[in-house]
Amino acid sequence: MGLAVEPVSTQVIPRDRHAMYFATLGVVASSVERLATEIRHLQRTEVLEAEEFFSEGQKGSSAMPHKRNPVLSENLTGLARTVRAYVTPALEDVALWHERDISHSSVERVIGPDATTILDFALARLAGIIDKLVVYPGNMQKNLERLGGLIHSQQVMIALTQKGVAREDAYAVVQRNAMRVWRGEGDFLSLLAADKDVRKHLSAAELKENFDLGYHFKHVDTIFERVFGKAAAGSDRSRRRA
Repeated sequence: MGLAVEPVSTQVIPRDRHAMYFATLGVVASSVERLATEIRHLQRTEVLEAEEFFSEGQKGSSAMPHKRNPVLSENLTGLARTVRAYVTPALEDVALWHERDISHSSVERVIGPDATTILDFALARLAGIIDKLVVYPGNMQKNLERLGGLIHSQQVMIALTQKGVAREDAYAVVQRNAMRVWRGEGDFLSLLAADKDVRKHLSAAELKENFDLGYHFKHVDTIFERVFGKAAAGSDRSRRRA
């Protein structure tokens, strides 16, 4: 674990290293909560792009039988808050009178076992959630299509600037068409294709190129390889092609 002897100590080891340890636990807990919060959002009825595994006979909302609540992710959110709450008392323990003080011990007897045990449980629970996570690619596609192509607005704006249009002007042209989509006046690609200020710089084929979802996945394999290794990246590539 890379542990070493404390080079400067009295009867009491300086508590700054303890505080750093608990702060690290707090950061890890926050990462757990970040993932749990994302899963909770994705499981919302109106989103439903992914959800926790729901076993046969399991109950969801007590008032609405149709709901399948992300109870495990909600639990992780609460546990993460508890671990983070222990960071402050760890920091308070750093200041010792004359470097000889045992006021910290009553704190550490509580936060030491609690923070480590809670985080260990949370990490195990998160691993289980991810392992059995149910994903709905079809719903992801439907949610994207509901936006009428608006997610490609940045690419169109950049394409215009690459044709020599000033960024502020490109932004204004793209935005005015995007606002029409929000008002339900048509899909983004059709509106842009009919805009003379856009067609003056981009052909129909060039416009369509900027509506390719593949652009946003171009670094997926690189990211997977960087995190999990080449085998995982290759496996992910095969799944997406299938």
